Amino acid sequence: MDGIDKALWVVDPTKPTYAMSHHRIALGDDCYILLHVDTHKPNSLPECRFLGTDGKLERLIKNWRKNRKRWSADRKFHENLATVLDFALPQPPSVSIKDDQQADCGICYATHLPVDDELGTQSGCAADYKCENPSCSRAFHSVCLRDWLRTITTTRQSFDVLFGNCPYCSEPVAVKSTDS
Repeated sequence: MDGIDKALWVVDPTKPTYAMSHHRIALGDDCYILLHVDTHKPNSLPECRFLGTDGKLERLIKNWRKNRKRWSADRKFHENLATVLDFALPQPPSVSIKDDQQADCGICYATHLPVDDELGTQSGCAADYKCENPSCSRAFHSVCLRDWLRTITTTRQSFDVLFGNCPYCSEPVAVKSTDS
């Protein structure tokens, strides 16, 4: 487990222990892989879940499915992961810094939506909408913003777009009324 924490950019848990089998690893571009490592066989192929926007994850998921048979218990964990994903994994930051690219949603206050079948393709996604007002720049999950706008009586809809105001600065915002 030490090899994972030293060679990969582990976002969660921030202070891992040997008892923790889940690791969320940053892959860059607001994409993450949530790994469940078997503590009895830490060099075996882990269970995984990809988190991020669909367009950026498609290639990684495809590579995982195609290359997972190439996992070897004789190689280091991070080498196996790079081989299976066919991707150069980002190194951990040398200094403890806050990930400025990751922002909590201004409505639900979570960085990622929960992993849930009800959310469909949005399950596990990071905030994907940002207020265009430079003095505000609050991030939101489009699902949260859409639900919030639907509760406000001044929200207007034109075709499949909802128009309303940012909950923080009252500047205009627009979001699709459906996931598609």
